[in-house]
This record gives sequence, structure tokens and C-alpha cells, in this order.
Amino acid sequence: MGDSYAPATRYLASWFRQLGRKPFPFQKETWATYLRGESGLVHSPTGTGKTLAVFLGAVVEWLAEHPEWLKTAKPQAELPAIEKFKRGKQRESRLRVLWITPLRALATDTEVNLNAALRQLQIPWLVEKRTGDTSSSIRQKQRARYPEVLITTPESLSLMLCNEDLPEKISDLRCVVVDEWHELLGNKRGVQTELGLARLHTLRPELRVWGLSATLGNLEEALSTLLGSDSDHPGSLIASDLKKKYVIESLIPAEIERFPWAGHLGTRLAPEVAEIVSAARSTLVFTNTRSQCEIWYQALLKVMPELSGRMAVHHGSLDIELRRWVENELREGRMKCCVCTSSLDLGVDFSEVDSVVQIGSPKGNARLLQRAGRSGHQPRVPSRITFVPTNALELMELAAVRDALLAHKIESRRPLRKPLDVLAQHVVTVALGGGFRPRELFDEVRTTAAYRDLSELEWQWVLDFARQGGSSLKAYPDFHRIEFVEGVYRVTNERIGRFHRLSIGTIVSDVAVQVKYLKGPKLGTVEESFISKVQPGENFMLGGKLLELVRIHDNTAWVRRAKGVSKAIPRWLGGRIPLSGELSQAMREKLAEAGAGKFASPEMRSLEPLLELQQSWSALPNTNQVLVERFKNRDGHHLFLYPFAGRLAHEGLASLLALRMSRLAPITFSMAMNDYGLVLVSREPAPFDEALTHDLWNTERVADDVLASLNATELCKRQFREIARVAGLIFQGYPGVRKTGRQVQASSNLFYDVFTEYDPQNMLLRQARREVLEQQLEYTRLVEALKRIAKCELLIRQLAKPSPLSFPLLVDGMRDRLTSEKLWERVKKMQEQLEKAAGNDRGLEPTASKKLELNKH
Repeated sequence: MGDSYAPATRYLASWFRQLGRKPFPFQKETWATYLRGESGLVHSPTGTGKTLAVFLGAVVEWLAEHPEWLKTAKPQAELPAIEKFKRGKQRESRLRVLWITPLRALATDTEVNLNAALRQLQIPWLVEKRTGDTSSSIRQKQRARYPEVLITTPESLSLMLCNEDLPEKISDLRCVVVDEWHELLGNKRGVQTELGLARLHTLRPELRVWGLSATLGNLEEALSTLLGSDSDHPGSLIASDLKKKYVIESLIPAEIERFPWAGHLGTRLAPEVAEIVSAARSTLVFTNTRSQCEIWYQALLKVMPELSGRMAVHHGSLDIELRRWVENELREGRMKCCVCTSSLDLGVDFSEVDSVVQIGSPKGNARLLQRAGRSGHQPRVPSRITFVPTNALELMELAAVRDALLAHKIESRRPLRKPLDVLAQHVVTVALGGGFRPRELFDEVRTTAAYRDLSELEWQWVLDFARQGGSSLKAYPDFHRIEFVEGVYRVTNERIGRFHRLSIGTIVSDVAVQVKYLKGPKLGTVEESFISKVQPGENFMLGGKLLELVRIHDNTAWVRRAKGVSKAIPRWLGGRIPLSGELSQAMREKLAEAGAGKFASPEMRSLEPLLELQQSWSALPNTNQVLVERFKNRDGHHLFLYPFAGRLAHEGLASLLALRMSRLAPITFSMAMNDYGLVLVSREPAPFDEALTHDLWNTERVADDVLASLNATELCKRQFREIARVAGLIFQGYPGVRKTGRQVQASSNLFYDVFTEYDPQNMLLRQARREVLEQQLEYTRLVEALKRIAKCELLIRQLAKPSPLSFPLLVDGMRDRLTSEKLWERVKKMQEQLEKAAGNDRGLEPTASKKLELNKH
């Protein structure tokens, strides 16, 4: 740092001394890099001070610009957090730091932490949030004047770009910080952020951009994606050398069934989880879905009724006031336990939380680390997480995760390329915010990583789409959103501008129905597809409360408190998490070790009887082999294949194999798949051997074959609904007067049919097809799986009885067929028959339930 910054850095050092701490080397390196005017990415474990690493650079810069302030200010590390700092006349009125965060809960936590640091340093800055939860009164004040530090989301950033006076309001903006960049990288919100940063950089060429991340594999790619190409400096990657200690435990059931099926353990381990909660000061219990969150809350409350009022639910569909209350109770140490989803995954600092429980497989290495980091959220304090399996084979996933973490294998997040729906939305946003000249905006957009390869043809198509809805909608004025006036594209229709502001964003889900007491507050939202099946007078659960539906009116479900028991738990879309590629590889390695008789970890030793039975009745493949099993029962001929490539890739692979075999002989298949493998069931034996001689694993024309094997039109229509909403074709209505899901789907289907018939070259149709392949079927992983299988030795086994690996696939195939006989009853009979065949009617001899502590470092 230069001499001009020396007094400011000494002031900062005195504050750290009062705190009894020293800055970490990566923090000092970040400050120095920032003060040189550079941008970059900070990668450091959770709880090690990434936030201060960037933010205090901006503070030092301000202190250096205000030497008169240093003459009278004194840092006060013990200043009460609740004290309101008197800013007086010296308070500035211009935005200096823009902080972008992916989660509203994280925005609140960041606001608290930044305000605490500013109060103690006696810096007269105002910190405020602007998210979807911000009140209208605060938004009105912000329209007149932004605070010095504004914490916002990608969606609210786009709304800021709609303001014509934005250039003047950000004339002193020095830095944009993108928190938890790994959560935005690889999805449309990340692309939306890239476009927003490019616009800000055009308005403020000297702007510095910094990203923060704790769990990411492809750091160089993440940095280049964040900064784009319009920079004189490629940016600095600052990775700390701090080693976070993770204590990864597993709760091994007393009895391991040799024929497990997905979710069969359910909440049977709730008493053991309750013991963990009781022993800790405060615990977060993470689930992978909102439905599972509601179920586990009820299960734990049943075991620990004394925690009523000190245990809560937290997920994104609950009302903001309820979520804020839960977060504050956790922050203040009054909440004993919170059952939550990814809504509390990121960055939130709950210092009182000293224990984390993960229900079910995290399906990825980074996700486990991220959630473990919610405990011990401080430097040099271990993060502790206990894994609770929902079926026995998930214990192998935990063993695989631990091995992958020891080898420092963290998942990469691959950036999206050229989603034209997001670009079409952005074009209207910029036109609304003062207008643009087409060549200038084209050059600006091409500075982003997402649109680096955008062609002139694609750009002209987007402009034409925003100007008149493309070739097939030009007769309809509602789609004439921008007009070319004196060389500049603008939004001249006030109504279109209002609709666009209400439609900004890339998060698309089923239509949400608000849940509200007849006399009382809002509780949150449920999806229309769920609540439409609940009749008035019936009960359902939300937020841990039993509710009776009274009526549905104006997109609101009016409810009252109910008594008794209900098994109706809301189901939300998008909850299924696929197995990551890195974890898939680690799973194959664990199977190979078991096949060689190596059971190194406690989890694998607990699975030894199950895997030995798999080896005895079938086989355990090594990493250069792929297992194929055949089995016949009353339901038909079963063909099992185990690529261990994840559920989504297996869905496409199952359809592809079915199509290619059906070309050799007339045959009809039903299918099921999980993260480990797939099964094809037919009345006649599948021509698998013949298909192998016809290049079954060929990767040519895979995309066409996969789409031909599925109902491609319906898949593309479903995906097109999201694209149509983002691109601005569908207006979902005003707040409180939203369109129903059926209305939205009908509108998107109509557009799809019109484009298909009258505009078949419409680029949004092609995007829908591409997204079906990449997002719904993980096309890239599917092709990789085909290439790997083609190189592997096939272990083909004819089974007399279902093997342990095949059993969960058999159960999945039965779920939709059983009527009078309950699924669990049929499964139990099958398990008993198979155990008897294995020579042990009672299964394995029970062992004491135990919790096994294993350190990462």
C-alpha cells in the first residue's frame, strides 16, 4: 500500500488490536490489491473473514480520502451493537459499495456484520438492503438517495438499471462485491449478474468487482466469468492458506438392511438426532427439500415436545417475518434447533450454532462443506456436521464424500452460455433505464463470459424480438416493447415499462399461493399444484403448524389453526438434487475397494454384509467395469445397468437405450432410475446382446435419439414456460392478482405452438431444446457416461433373486402400480423373502447404534 494509505491502515490495525486479533495474510493481500485499483476473487473457508477482506479495503480508501476524520475518530471494539451511530452532517450521500448476495437471509446477516464493523470503526456510512422483502417506504427513500453501502440481489440490481438517473446516483460507486459467487455461477441468475456488472462497468469504467467464495473447484474460470473481458487487468485470485477443520460424523443405524430402498429409514432415526440436539448449544438440521423439512420438524417435536417455542422451521416458502424471527433467535442464541433447507446454506453467521445435522445425502462435496461451515463459523473453530442416512447405501456416499474432500476434490460450477431469454429481458431493462444504441450495447454484452460468442445474427434476432416479438408476433402491440427513436432504443409505453419491472428476474417456479390466517398474519406460500388438491375442511402442514383450509380466493389460501394429525405436507417443485460428477466418481471407487475386500471407513464396514451379498449374488465392479444385471419375475424381464452417473443422466440414458433396442425388435419398456443405476422392464427379453453388436454406446446423434425416445414436445413445452416468462412473453399478473398455473401454462403452450408453426427458426425454441438436454437430462454427463461405458468391461450377471443394488430400483418401479396393497407392506414381504434366501430370516444381527467421529484434517 502507498504512503497515502498508511494513516488509515494504522487506524485499522489499532481496531484489530482492540479485538485481540491480527488480520490474516489473505486479508491484507486483498486490501493491498483493492487499493491498487484491481478486481479479483477471494477464496477462503467459511468463517475466516472473507467479508472483511474486501469491505475493509473500501473503508481504508475512504479514510485516506478523509484525513480530517482520522484526527478525531477512535475505533471502539466494545461499542454495543445496538447503539445507533450518529452520522451528523459529515454523512455522505453517494453509493460507494454495492454488495450483491444470492439469498435474502444472507443479505440480512451481511447488513448486521457490516454495520457492526462501521460502528466500531466510527465510519459514518449507512448500510441498507434492497431485496424483494424491502418495504415500500425504504424503497421510496432509496429512489431519492442510495446509502453508502447497498446490499441487494441480482433481481434488484436489474431493477436499479431501469432507472434513468442511475448514472448520477452511482457516480461515486467504487466497488461491487458478489458474495457467494459459486451459488450464482452456472445458472441464469449468474448470467443476469454478469449483464448487470457489464452495464455498471460501462457507466463506471474504474469500477472494481470482487467475488467471494468458499467452496469452488474451477477458480480461474469463476474469476474470468465474474470479471468478463472488458478489463485492462485479468484480475487477482486470492486464496487463503487457512485450513478449516471439519469434524464429519455419521449416525449409523443399529440395523443395516441388506435390501434397502430410497427413503426407507425416514424419520426412524429422529430419537438419535434428538440426542445430538440435546447435547449441543444450538443445532441446524439441514434437509434437501422443503417437504422433508416440514416432516422432520414434526418428527423432532414429537420426540422433544419440551422444545416447542425453541425449535423452528426455516425455508424459502415461509413468510419473511417468520424467517426473520427465526434468524434473529438463532443469532441471539435463543433457538435450540432449527430444521431448514438451503435457505440457511450460505454465509449466515450464527456464532451460537455449534452443531449441524445433514438429513440424507448432500449429493455433493461442496454442499456438505457449505453446510458444515454453518457451525463453528469463526476462524480456527472446527465445523461439526453429523450425517443421517435415509437409506443404507447413503452411508457409502458419505464415505465417498470424505475421501473426495481429503483429496481436495470440490465440484466445479460451469457457466451458462448465451441464454437468449435473459438477454432479451436485459435489453428491455436497459432501454427502460435511459435507452441504448444497438452497436454500443452489443459490444458491452460481448464483454461478458456468457455472451462472448454472441453473433451478429443472434443479436439482431434479440433486438427484433424485443422490438416486435419476432416475425410471428409483430401484429400485436403488447410485444412492441422497445422503439428506435433518434438512433436510440427506448421503452416509450408506460404500461409496458410497468409490466417489465414487475416481471424482472430469472427464478421461475410453480405459481405460488399465499397462505394467510382468517384473522392473523401471513404464513408463507405453497405451490398451486399442491393446494389445488386440498379440499376446504382438510388439514395440511406449513411452517410446522397444522392448518385447516377454509377457502381459496384471489390467489390466497385462507386457513385457521387445526387440531389432530395430518399427513398432507406441501410438495414444492425443484427439490430433487442430483448426484454430482465428483461424488459419482468417488462412489465408483468405493465400490471397487469393497470388491477388493477393503472396508476402511466405519461406514463401509457397516455396509460390509450388504456389499458381500451383492458380490455373492452378482458382482461389485471396479472402476474399469460396469455392472449389468438381468432378472425375471412376475412383472417381466428386468435389465439393470449401473453407470453411477446421477439420476438425471440415467433418465436420458434409460430412454436412449430403450429406443435403440426397440429399433432391433418391437418391444415396450417401462423404466425406473436412481443416482446409481437404471432398470428397463419388458414382457419379452430385451435384445441387449444384439444391441451391443450394433454400437449401443454410440455417441453420435445422441441428442436426437434422446429427444426422440422421450415425449420431446411436452418436455420442451414445459421448459419453454420458463423461457417465455424470463423473455417477457408472459406477464404473470400484479402482486396479489397473479395468474394461475393453468393460465400461465396455457399461454406458454400457445406461444410454443405459434412459433413451431409460423416461426420454426425461433431461437427460443432452440434454447428450450438445449435446456431440456442440459438441465433435465444432464446431456454432457450422459455423453460422458456413454463414452466411459464403451471403454469399460461389462460384467453381465443373470440373477436368480434381486441383488441389494437392484432392490431400490425394483421398489421405485412399484411406486405407481400398487393400489390396495401398500408399498411398504409389499416391500417388507420382498425383504423377508430375500433375507430368507440369504440364509438369515432376521437379517443382520443388530449392533449398537453409534456415532462415528472422523476428522477431515
